[in-house]
Amino acid sequence: MVSLVHTLTQLPDARDINKTRLTEGLDAVASARVTEAIALAAEWYGETRLSSGELTFQHALGTALVVASLGLDADVRVAAMLFAAIAHGKDAIEHLKVGFGETVAELVQGLHRLGVLRPLTRAAVDGREMQAQTEILRKMLLAMVDDIRVVLLRLASRVQTLRFLVDQPSPLQQDMARESLLIYAPLANRLGIWQLKWELEDRAFRYLEPDIYKHIAHMLDERRLARESFIAGVVHRLHQALLADGISAEVYGRPKHIYSIWQKMRSKRLDFSEVYDVRAVRIIVDEEKNCYAALSLVHNFWQPIRGEFDDYIAQPKGNFYRSLHTAVVVEDGGALEVQIRTREMHQHAELGVAAHWRYKEAGKSDNAVGVYEDKIAWLRQLLSWRDEISDSAEWVAQFKLAELDDTIYVLTPQNKVIDLPRGATPLDFAYRLHTDLGHRCRGAKVDGHMVPLNTPLQNGQRVEISAIKSGGPSRDWLSATQGYLVTPQARRKVRQWFAEQDEAELLTQGRAIVMRELQRAGAVQRAQANLDELAAKLGLKSAEAMFLAFARGTVGPHALDIALRGGAEVPPPEPEILTRKSRAVAGAGAGQGGILIVGVDKLLTQIGRCCKPIPPDAIAGFVTRGKGVSIHRVECANFRNMVARSPERAIEAAWGATAGTLAEAIYPVDVHVDANDRQGLLRDISELLTRQKINVTAVKTQSKNGVARMRFTLELAEGECLQKILLLLRDVPGVIGAQRS
Repeated sequence: MVSLVHTLTQLPDARDINKTRLTEGLDAVASARVTEAIALAAEWYGETRLSSGELTFQHALGTALVVASLGLDADVRVAAMLFAAIAHGKDAIEHLKVGFGETVAELVQGLHRLGVLRPLTRAAVDGREMQAQTEILRKMLLAMVDDIRVVLLRLASRVQTLRFLVDQPSPLQQDMARESLLIYAPLANRLGIWQLKWELEDRAFRYLEPDIYKHIAHMLDERRLARESFIAGVVHRLHQALLADGISAEVYGRPKHIYSIWQKMRSKRLDFSEVYDVRAVRIIVDEEKNCYAALSLVHNFWQPIRGEFDDYIAQPKGNFYRSLHTAVVVEDGGALEVQIRTREMHQHAELGVAAHWRYKEAGKSDNAVGVYEDKIAWLRQLLSWRDEISDSAEWVAQFKLAELDDTIYVLTPQNKVIDLPRGATPLDFAYRLHTDLGHRCRGAKVDGHMVPLNTPLQNGQRVEISAIKSGGPSRDWLSATQGYLVTPQARRKVRQWFAEQDEAELLTQGRAIVMRELQRAGAVQRAQANLDELAAKLGLKSAEAMFLAFARGTVGPHALDIALRGGAEVPPPEPEILTRKSRAVAGAGAGQGGILIVGVDKLLTQIGRCCKPIPPDAIAGFVTRGKGVSIHRVECANFRNMVARSPERAIEAAWGATAGTLAEAIYPVDVHVDANDRQGLLRDISELLTRQKINVTAVKTQSKNGVARMRFTLELAEGECLQKILLLLRDVPGVIGAQRS
């Protein structure tokens, strides 16, 4: 057995290790538990090393010192010392439960579970989908733990690894640095662990860009004594001046880190001498009015630099960050940055929802406060409460309730992270990867074990899909009670597949009907070469639309016969829909206050079913055989075709605008709506029309490739009402366009 004394004296940094630092702030009982953990770790780890080459005991001790510096409780410090206990043997967890309690065992197990992320984070850092995957991995790392202190332990562990690697030049040094900069430093930033964030960034930057790091460090060191002396003088001068004005304030030099200096030089294309906040102070006052008083005092002492003043108190940032920022030219001709804020603003900026990650992390353009960010803010607030809650058990209980969001993170066999809603199944996972894979899915393995397709997935599981070469989904997958599909996207893809199959079957049926009718009419050879032209005569866009219309029964043999003979008006595919009032008006002559036919009194009229005119549309009439005058919009394509064939039968017409009955008339109008298909779309449109007291007499919907095409027949009194309805329809979420047909 390796003795504790021997181990401590053999470590390279043994002189810096002090048991007092590990037990600082703890009572006698807690201190004894930490001391016992140190002894047990020394016994268990011996001379074993981690993959980085660091002694396991040295890493544990360094990690424990980091979490102790954060003021975390004894359980976390013990868990840091015993982080590798699981590798010691399968009975180690039981040993921890008996010797140190359930909480320590859970923390150690949580750290072990996070081990699955190591190959993922390193692969994501070098992968093509680096930005998207690293963001998902940050969230996954938080979502996979029940106690946020596990994440703090992971961050502390990474800090210790980077400290060890400072004297170990190797490819591992750069890999760890890149991973730390992209994954762990942003997490520390989000949780408000500033000292860890800064150290992670500076050490990672030192390994990734050693020449730039040394250059900036050299320039800082050259001026360090002068800068520290200058800052001390500024702090004393400002503090005395504020006291003289009766303002109680805390003034101190604001530390600037090498990585943040380089970030500013790079983003603003500045030389080192142009970075104003290399020398910086922060003033913390009690009241908001004193912020402006302090600002006035600063500007009285030194000349402000134009364009370098920002009032985030009067105009807070989108993340509610509030502070005054200014830069001034001091006596030596150099620049000094000054930040001024109240204690409340400072606490909010450092630990509240105004986290700097909202606007400092590259590539972010988050304009909304989402559920995930809100709960991150809660976690940060809990961190700030830990010193105020006397009962540590209460604080732990609050953390365990802090479930980050309703998202789970699972892995593909290729170690790609996929985020899904909580409760999602392997079938949802398959559809998320690829629509065709979802259609062909017939089985799934989760962590190497076959499971039913409706099994809810859990964080961190690895999912492998078994698929057949060809095939389609089952209608059972749409059953809400069987729970195969949770995500709306997957359900939509299944519904779309069946809709396409139904349409293909209808096309086959419709083609057979049309060909049979053409054969019966003896016009097969003549019409087959011109099916699209024949469809146009029927008022349809294409031959496929014609086949579907015949299969659905909206166009019949009689209409086809008329179109083949090139006869008079062709009945459109949709039946005429008129209310009692509209029929009365449509059949009325001028004397009855309906439609006025120029030069003719009391002539029978009917509304054209192809274009469904409505006041105040410009209209014209066409004299039919035995059915009076058919009224059309002047731009109606069907009307123009009829006039081209029989111009002598066209007749002028106008609305009887002065008639009392016209104001009470209701006219059928067809409206087409194109929208991105989603659950509840038809319901939202129906509710809108109901609120506007619009009667809907017919609805047709079709969804293809995620786009819903809907046709509504509405009963309206006049055109202004139609324009209002179209504008309201275009405002419905997901609607691409709405227009009259």
